[in-house]
Amino acid sequence: MATPIIETANFCKRYGSLKALDSVSLQAPPGSIGLLGPNGAGKSTFMKCLLQLQPFDSGSAKLLGREVGHEGREIRKRIGYAPEQDCHIPGMVGCEYVTYCAQLCGIPFQSARQRAHEMLDFVGMGQERYRKIDTYSTGMKQRLKLAQAIVHDPELVFLDEPTNGLDPKGQAQILELIQSLRKDHGISVVLSSHLLHDVDRICDQIVIIARGRVLVHDTLENLKSRRRGAAEVVVANRHDELIQAFRRNSWPCEKLTNGHIRVEHAGENLNPLLRLMSDIQVTPLEIIPSPNALEEMFIKALGENQN
Repeated sequence: MATPIIETANFCKRYGSLKALDSVSLQAPPGSIGLLGPNGAGKSTFMKCLLQLQPFDSGSAKLLGREVGHEGREIRKRIGYAPEQDCHIPGMVGCEYVTYCAQLCGIPFQSARQRAHEMLDFVGMGQERYRKIDTYSTGMKQRLKLAQAIVHDPELVFLDEPTNGLDPKGQAQILELIQSLRKDHGISVVLSSHLLHDVDRICDQIVIIARGRVLVHDTLENLKSRRRGAAEVVVANRHDELIQAFRRNSWPCEKLTNGHIRVEHAGENLNPLLRLMSDIQVTPLEIIPSPNALEEMFIKALGENQN
């Protein structure tokens, strides 16, 4: 069995009376991990504490089998990080900045410069690399952050909201680059995002965090296999009769506060539900398919974050 890339046990971080991380315990094998949750849920704090950019208060953590807090230098050699906020140095041009980042990782200048240009080619930056970073668009800055995060060929890279501020085309391009890190280069990726689409597209593991707690940690495949056919049925009357019919078919159901009836039916489409309603001659005003398992869990996380 592969060594987990992230291991935590009762990992805690406080800001005064606020528990930013509340006894986080998980083991994540190599792969692409989606760190999903609403804004303020603790995602960035979790990454920064793992990377020793902020101190944690209690518990323990390992990255790539190395103890966080005791083997910082060894960990940093093997890990890349692209923060959510801009991290460039004012006045520097793009290729100089990535070269400098490579040197900070211990790569000699000539090799660092060559490596910087290779990574800038990889992220799709052309002549822009010779311009000052201060003049870059949001998309160019996101590409630059990705280039500096992987310039030293890490085994694991943390990416905090890498598609923030991008238009749909820019988002798709960045996600394609991130996906290739794992598929083509074998680099494990931790992608922090509040966007379901980003995580669903490129991650094979999901960690959902709300109020500093891990609500879910599972593979995306397992989460999707949990999905049962489910829908909300809107009818003008005969609610109780319809609920009884659903229960005779052993379909879990409940009447919601908005008057809709939520039912988990058999099958991946609405045909069994429509047949039953036709049999008892109940005509729906509307049938609303329920979201999939990932969406439902994310909505739950939003609710947890607001309570």
